[in-house]
Amino acid sequence: MTNPPISSWIKAFRLRTLPLALSSILMGSFVAIHDQRYSWLVIALAAVTTILLQILSNLANDYGDSQKGTDNVNRLGPQRTVQSGEIKPVKMKKAIIFFVMLSLVSGVLLLYYAFSDDFLSALLFLLLGVGAIAAAIKYTVGKGAYGYYGLGDLFVFLFFGLAGVVGTYYLNARVLEWDVFLPAVSLGFLSMGVLNLNNMRDIDNDIKSGKRTLAARLGLQKAKIYHTLLVVGAMITAGVYVMLNYRTPWNLLFLISAIPLLKDLLAVMSTSEQVLLDPYLKKLALSTLLFTILFGVGILL
Repeated sequence: MTNPPISSWIKAFRLRTLPLALSSILMGSFVAIHDQRYSWLVIALAAVTTILLQILSNLANDYGDSQKGTDNVNRLGPQRTVQSGEIKPVKMKKAIIFFVMLSLVSGVLLLYYAFSDDFLSALLFLLLGVGAIAAAIKYTVGKGAYGYYGLGDLFVFLFFGLAGVVGTYYLNARVLEWDVFLPAVSLGFLSMGVLNLNNMRDIDNDIKSGKRTLAARLGLQKAKIYHTLLVVGAMITAGVYVMLNYRTPWNLLFLISAIPLLKDLLAVMSTSEQVLLDPYLKKLALSTLLFTILFGVGILL
């Protein structure tokens, strides 16, 4: 059996999802730096671990949806590597195991440097990390895959929002401030928005394949309203954090990101052909990264 070309693996990694994964780490790090409780080594290791977990999730999703028949010729999004035959299932399973190991090694190093003198915190975060690995795999793989029962949005909120932002903050600060939950909610909402766009695009095929995402349960029009609430809600919660910690007009810098966010939101609301929603996944992911950077720079100035 020949090995797949590097280009196929890069395609399977879905690099366009990485800015979204990094946004939660950056957000938690920015707040930690703002509070003057941070470690550059911890931030770097958190970023590496998050990238590995995101790639693991993408590979598992590619494998799981192909096994369940959700990735097929009727799917409107980009063709997946297992579905197309570019990567054989056995090769993908080996790659999933490889990234599980890489994620564990990176995660353990992160915990060692963050909690070398705090065994209980290290153990708690190790369990959280194992949970993240399990969640990445169980989204589409195996019986009871939660992505097929409309629970994907909840898990994205928990891991990209609360765990990603609040967890990164705690790894750096070793204390927990309640207001860090506000930007965590913002990132959670925007991450849910990316997933919702993906699910709105694939509503028809998902229903035929037995994948009952939240968008499929709501229907296209209600899913668009839900999408609006997510984007607007993200800006509101970020605004509340800034108002509570306001020192200078620079703190409002994140509002610039409202321009692409609202522009694309209006375009999504007016789009009737589901296949045309696909480009807005990448746009929202990049806009989320822009929002995070502007928010972070703004609170540090």
